[in-house]
Amino acid sequence: MSIGEKIKELRLEKGLSQLKLGKAIGVSQKAIDYWERNVNEPKASYIISLVKIFDVSFDDFFIDIE
Repeated sequence: MSIGEKIKELRLEKGLSQLKLGKAIGVSQKAIDYWERNVNEPKASYIISLVKIFDVSFDDFFIDIE
């Protein structure tokens, strides 16, 4: 699984739109879209915000990332 696929999976589990997730961590909806489509990857500071919002550990976030 890619980082983008993981972000999308966790976002959908939390019932968040790309727009709401972006606003929650201070990025645009387009940035979330790019991450989910693996156009680019989030910086470490955004990954920290993502694991907090998704309420998962770093281990759980990265467990199946290729």
